[in-house]
Order: sequence, then C-alpha cells, then structure tokens
Amino acid sequence: MPITPQTTDELYQALQENDRRPYGRTRTVTAEELADAAEQFAEPVPLVHALLELQEAYTYGSEPRKSPVVFARLLTLFDEQPDVFDDRLRHLLFWRFKWVGHALRQLPEIPLASLRQWLTEMRDRYEKADLGLQPYYGQAYQLAAHVGEDTTLAYELWASRTRTRLSDCEACEICERALYHLAAGDDERALHTWEPVLAGKESCQEEPARSVSYALLPLLRTGRTDQARELHLTGYRGCRRNPSMSQEVGRHLEFCALTGNEARGLELLAENRTLFDEVDSPLDQLGFLTGVEVLLQRVELLGHGELPAAGYAGRTWTATELRAEVRGRADDLAARFDARNGTTAHTDRRGPRLGRPPLLDALELTLRARSLDDVAPPAPVPAPAAPTVAAVPDSLPELIVHARTLEEQGHPDAQAGWARLRTLVAARDYTHPDGAAVGPLVQLRADLLNDEASRAGEKDDYAVSADLHEEAAALYDDAGLPGHAALARACALLATAEIPAEGTAGAEAKAAELTAVHASIVRLHEETPGLAPYLEARLLRLRATALALRLQTSPGEEHVAPVLAEVDQLHAFASRHDIAGQISGAQLLRTSTYAISGDLPAAVTEIDALLDRLKTHGPAWHLPRTLGLRGRLQLGLRDAQAAHADLSEGLRLAADWPADAIDTSRLHGDLAEACMRLGRPDEALRHLTRAAEVDLRRGNRTDAFCAYGNAAQLSLDLGRVEDCIALLDSLLAEPDVAAGELDDRVAAQLRLTRARALHEGEDLKAATAEFVALAAESAGWDDDPGSHAMIAAETAVLLGESGEFGPAREAADQALAAHARAPRYEQLSNCLRELARLQAQQQGPDGLAEALAFLTDAGRIAEEARTAEYEAHGRSLDTALAYERGRVNAYVGEYEEALAALEKALSLLGEPGPEDDHAGEWAECVRLAGAVEGIYLERPAPALTRLDTAVSRLTASGHTEESESLSALAAQLRDE
Repeated sequence: MPITPQTTDELYQALQENDRRPYGRTRTVTAEELADAAEQFAEPVPLVHALLELQEAYTYGSEPRKSPVVFARLLTLFDEQPDVFDDRLRHLLFWRFKWVGHALRQLPEIPLASLRQWLTEMRDRYEKADLGLQPYYGQAYQLAAHVGEDTTLAYELWASRTRTRLSDCEACEICERALYHLAAGDDERALHTWEPVLAGKESCQEEPARSVSYALLPLLRTGRTDQARELHLTGYRGCRRNPSMSQEVGRHLEFCALTGNEARGLELLAENRTLFDEVDSPLDQLGFLTGVEVLLQRVELLGHGELPAAGYAGRTWTATELRAEVRGRADDLAARFDARNGTTAHTDRRGPRLGRPPLLDALELTLRARSLDDVAPPAPVPAPAAPTVAAVPDSLPELIVHARTLEEQGHPDAQAGWARLRTLVAARDYTHPDGAAVGPLVQLRADLLNDEASRAGEKDDYAVSADLHEEAAALYDDAGLPGHAALARACALLATAEIPAEGTAGAEAKAAELTAVHASIVRLHEETPGLAPYLEARLLRLRATALALRLQTSPGEEHVAPVLAEVDQLHAFASRHDIAGQISGAQLLRTSTYAISGDLPAAVTEIDALLDRLKTHGPAWHLPRTLGLRGRLQLGLRDAQAAHADLSEGLRLAADWPADAIDTSRLHGDLAEACMRLGRPDEALRHLTRAAEVDLRRGNRTDAFCAYGNAAQLSLDLGRVEDCIALLDSLLAEPDVAAGELDDRVAAQLRLTRARALHEGEDLKAATAEFVALAAESAGWDDDPGSHAMIAAETAVLLGESGEFGPAREAADQALAAHARAPRYEQLSNCLRELARLQAQQQGPDGLAEALAFLTDAGRIAEEARTAEYEAHGRSLDTALAYERGRVNAYVGEYEEALAALEKALSLLGEPGPEDDHAGEWAECVRLAGAVEGIYLERPAPALTRLDTAVSRLTASGHTEESESLSALAAQLRDE
C-alpha cells in the first residue's frame, strides 16, 4: 500500500477499495497493512472493520491457519467492549464462528478434541446471546462428516431444525444436504436436492460453483450428459485459479479424466499450476491433489506418461513424474487427517476416486476437442515420409521415374514420392543410380528443391518459394535441362510478385508488377527451344495465371480480355496434346475470370462443363477443388442449398486424396457460410472448428486462430457464452499466443470476443478488466485508430455499468479522440447515450450534469454524421439522441424536459405505416411519453388521448403486438 491512511475516513476508503480486489496475496497483504494501520486510531470500530476484512482475506485466500487468530482478537474486543459492536458487526461476529470451525477442520495438526471444544464454545456463545442453535448443529454435522463418523443423527439434528439468521445461506445448506444423499449412494435424490442451486435460483459467493463440481459425476451416472457438459463450463470458470476453491478445480480435472477429455484436463491443470504453491489449506490441498492424481493416472494408463504436465514450481514434470509426487503428498495428507480423526475416512475416500473407470469414452466438452495425441510434442525423428512409404515403389530408379511421372501429371501423390526421395538423398550412404532414365543427381536435387518451393508457395511463404525456385533453376541448367530451368524461373517470377509489398504500395503498382512478370514469362517461353509439351503447357498456365492475378488485383474491364486470350491459348495447346490437368486448369481459370468480372452465370456455365468433363476424363483430383469453386459461385448467386450440396460433395471427395492436396480448410469455411445462410448455425460452427483444426495440422496457426475466433463469435451470437469463453481461454493459453508470437491484432480480437462473452455471461468485473487492458493497448495502434475508438467506447460503457463514471469519462474521451481520426459515428453515439442513461439512472439528480455532458457530446457526433451524410444502420442518431434525452430527464425528475424531448423523438421517427420496421421504437417512445405525462406530470387526460390515438394507429397499420404495452398503460391510468 503506497500511502498509510492518516484518518479513519481514509482507512474506510482503503478498505472499500481492497474489498473490490479479487482474493489472493495482493488483497491479503493489503488487508494486513490496513489492520496494522487501524491500530493507530483511538477508536476501536475502525480496527474491528479492518480485522473483519483481514479474516475474510485469509478465509477466501486459503490461509486457514491465520483466520482463527484474527477471530480471537475480534472475540476479545467483543468481550471487552461489546458496545462497540452494533447490530451489523455483532451479526458478522457470530456468523464467523462457522468460519473458524471450517478453518480448524482443514488443519490436521489441530487435535480433534480442540475441534470439539470449539463447537462447545460456539454453542455456549449462541445460547448466551439467545441465538438459535441450527448453525451450531450444522457445524456439528459437518465435523461428523469430515471425521467419517455415522452422520445419521447429526444430520437429523441439523436438517430438521428451523433456519435462523445465522444459518448458512440456502445454497450452501442445499449443497450439504445433497452431499449427505450422495454419500449414501443416492444420485437421484442428491440431484433433486441440488436442483435450485444448479438452476441458478440459489447462489452465494461459492455457489453454484461448489455444488456443480460435486454434481458432475452424478449427472453423468444418471445420463444427464448435456447438463454435465454445460455445468462443467460454467462451474469451472467460477473456481479456476481460486486458492479457496482448489478442491473444486480438482473435481473438474477428475471430470475431464473420466469423459475422454484428458487433453483438456492437462490444459486446465496448466491454467491452475499456481494452486500447487498457493493453497495453504491441507484439506483443500488433499482434494486438489486427488483430482490431479485421477487425471495423471488416466494420462499414464493411455500411454502418454511422458507428456509434459504443469506441476510444482522449480522444475519441469512429465505426467508420470508428477503423478508419483502428487500421490506421495496426497497419501501423506490423508494419513495425517486420519491420524487426527482416529478413522480411515480420508484414505478410504481416495480409493474409489482413484479406482473409478471412465464414465464415458468421449464427451465433447468444448468447441476445440483434442486428444492426448494432439497435444503430444512432435516426434524428434525426421520421418515425414513414413506413412507413405508403402504407396511408392521400393526400387530407387523406379521411385525417381514414378515421382517425375506423377509430377508431370500434377498428381497429388507425387508429394509422397518426393518426400521419400528427400529422406533417401539426405542419408550419408546415398548412392545415385546410373541410367539415362534416372538422370544425374543434380537433376534430382533440382526436382526436390522445386517440390519444396511449391510447398512453400502453398503456405504463402512466397519469398522462400522464389529463392528455392531460382536455386532449382540453376541446378537444372547444370543438368542440361533448359526447359525445366525456364519453368522454375517462371515460377520464381510469379512467387516474387506475390510477396506482400511493404509500405503503401497500392493495387496499381501490383498490377504493373504482374504485367512485367507476364512479359518476362512470355520471353522465357519464346526463348526456350525444344520444350516438352507438359513443360510448355505449364508455362502457358503461368502466363495466364499472371494476368489472372492482375485482374484480381485490379479488376478493370480492360484486363479481362487478355486473360481469356491466354486461357484460350492454353486450352487449345492442352487439348491438342491431350494434357488433361491443363485442360481442366484452363477451364478453372476461365471460370474465375468470369466470376471476377461479375458474370456469374457465365462462370457457372463454364464450371458445369468442366465438371462434366472431369467426371468423364479426369483428372479426378481436380473434382474437390472444382466443386468448391462452384459452391462459392452458388453462394454469390444466393443459392445456399446448391452451394451446400457442392461443397459437401467436394469435402467427401477430398477424403480420397492426401491431406495436403486439397484445401479442405477453405471447403469447411465456405460450408460454414452456406450453413449460416440456410439457418443451420450449429452445423456452421462444426465446419468453422474443423477448418481451424485443418489449418493447425498444416502449421497455418494464424489462419487457424482466425477460424477459431469466428467460431467463438458465432457461439456467442448463438448464446453459447460458456462455449465461447472456454474456446477462447484454450486459445489464449497456447504458448505462442501467451508469448506474444501471434499477430497482435488477431490476439486482440480473440481477447475482445472473450471480453464481450464475459460481459454477456454477467461477469462484469472480469469483462471490464479485459476491456480496460485492451483499451490501453489499442491506444498505441496508430495505424488503426478506429478500432481503438470502438474498444475504448465499449470499455467506457462497462465502466459505467460498474458505476465508475470517472474512468468511464476518461475512456469515452479516448474514444472521441480516436474517432476524430477515424470516425465511428454510430458506435460513439451509442456509447455516449448509454453512459448518460447509466449515470442518470444510478445517480439521479446528482448525475444530471455529467449525463447531459455525455448527451452534448453525442449531439456533436450526430451533427458530424449529418455533415458527412452518414446513414445509421437503425434509427437516426438525432432520433436516438432525442429519445435518450427524454429518458435521462425522466430518471432525474425533470419531467417537462423529458416530455419535450420525447415529443421531438416522435416527430423525427414519424408515424409508422404498415410496412415500417420502426413501429416498436415508435410505440416505446409513445409509452414513455404517456408515462411521463400521465403519471409523473399527473396529466392523465392528454396522456390517455396520446395513448389511445397511438393504439388506433398501430392497430390500423397491422402492428397489434406493438400496441399491447400502450393499451396496458392506458388501462393503468384509467384505474388510477
């Protein structure tokens, strides 16, 4: 704490600020310092408040050894100066007798006799204070359950008594009753008892997260798998990284282990690695470590004991090593508790948990389902060709000829041959075979470089691709193969043109570069005699591709004809020499040229002809890509059903070819779009995640994270908030993301979606913290002030929702400054109006001046928008501003101003007609005006006239549903 409080007011303010912090070391240390500071004041009341805060920090920060010590001081103060404790402080004091009982149970070094003595002290104190004993019997039952005694009588003595003001909250008592039935083996009765908590009807600081963690396995055993999945997501988020809920984290790890989600369990373990060192409660440690052991045991049984696992600080652990360490510590803790309690209860309870078989083979818990194989580090041995060895000839000369033959055809299986040859040539004992059919070693090395260059180009690594093609060209020259060298140089030229330009090079410069590349390839073609037909066809294809890329870069009408001319030349040459792959290539280029030029019907006609040809003459491996293109064309023609059929068939056929031969990620992405247009969002979600998985397998991590980000946004749009958060938590925990190696804007978008999901999930504190951090980071995005304006605006609104209007004003000012550089009229207007509403609603007349200041800023934004001829997506900014001005003034009791503003909003909206979509807004504005006029200004007659007239107009124009609220208000006014 930087400044010690000098007055009691400063102390109370510091206590309030500390109360807003999450439980943990920072809050606990601050509470300790504030308790020390409170000693300086002559008044005992500030000290009582400081000690209460300190005990709370110890209790929820998992430091049970210190909590009873602080309570002893409070009890002494109460005994010495009972008048210091008003009703509220007295209530808190007697409530916390239970906290001490809980703390003592967690410490095996505390003798059982001392625990029973504390219960006697609690009973005596409650009786002396004339307080009901139900809380005492609750503690007695919990001690019996902890020790492992017969709990039947203890349960009845507690559960049959009437609750008092000092009883545990309803949610906590429900959990204890459910656990009693669970211990008796009655899953159904336990779940029935838990129902109010699991449904969110009863809650407290630790509930429903505590109950959820216990209910997961009973839910699975009774077949409620969907509910178990949903509660795992919500419940885990409620306890993760929380030292006082480490046992709950352990049960979530156990749940993962028993549902085929061992990889997710390791992920959650890594997220909670600090609990190994931060949990000071031996009982919480025992529960956490047992859950960890269940998970690691399962990982080891599945043959993945060498996987890395997050464990105690100071060293790295494998799953096997950490399991041995955890087992030793947990066994010791259980033995210590049993020795203290004089039973074997804690050792006995570990046995069934560790011996329980999986309850499900596989339960898809998150949108990013992964197996232990997926998280295993890549094998260090360089054997990329191992899976394909059986598909290629064993004889080395045959293998070389076979690979070249497939390469000439453009066959996707060529890659397997090159991969095998690359491994063989790299061996120290490699001897190149003789023979004219095989050619010299330098030719083979050039072939391998060429293949490597093609793979780099497919991954958009164009600079590497260009360099490798040039290197291959030089080797082909050495081998006396000028045709191959010319083709390699042409590929290098095209790859170089594809390298993204640095700085501000525009489309015009790119088009000029591609024009030059085309001319260079034409020269290479014309200056290279004796070209084999397949090499000449490829050069013709590259010529056409260069012009097609130019058209794509600069889609002018003047660029269409040159592409079609080159395509016609390629098609004629390939047809004359019966080169099926290049005939297909020519038709694909012609199709895409029509599409880029906007002639989609011609494109469809062309691609239909190509599909007919492919089905008859091949090559078959072109079918998935062709169907994918036709699917995209159908999307452009707004025929989502036809697009879905083509894309699905393309995916089906792609399975017949090597994984890297077809861009299945693109097919999945396009299918997701088709599914959304067909109103099938769940299917779209599956395709987005599969697209991401394909990109991850291919090493395209940025593309994968973008696809996963789209899936997260879609899941949020579908209301699947916890799915969204769980997916993003998983992505953001990836080592390269955590280390800042992912593109910062992609990472920021993932965090932004997560922050919005937290807000949607009503975790306002976490959402606000993330937005504040993002706003601070985005302030440095000089190249993208518009995004900063948007993030700062959303941050301001969340701060306003939390009642922090000073920081909200600062964030709004940041948004306004960024808006001046990159206008975001609607977003800023929405933000400022919402801040005005929040401040007026929360602060009433005291917040009017600041609320009106926000509205003044919104008015300036609306004026700027009018000047810029900006059209809002919904109602106009002026209309929205007038309506909000009406609401703000109504909140603070300025009813005449409110009514005038609402009437202005109504005039701007205009009366709705039969086809108007703003009938709902108009009706709500009328309703609010009627309420202000009829109720608050006490002028019911004109208000009723307003409402009745509006109801008639809405009904006449067919908006009967919108008129219902007006009719209800009119009836209320008549009754009054």
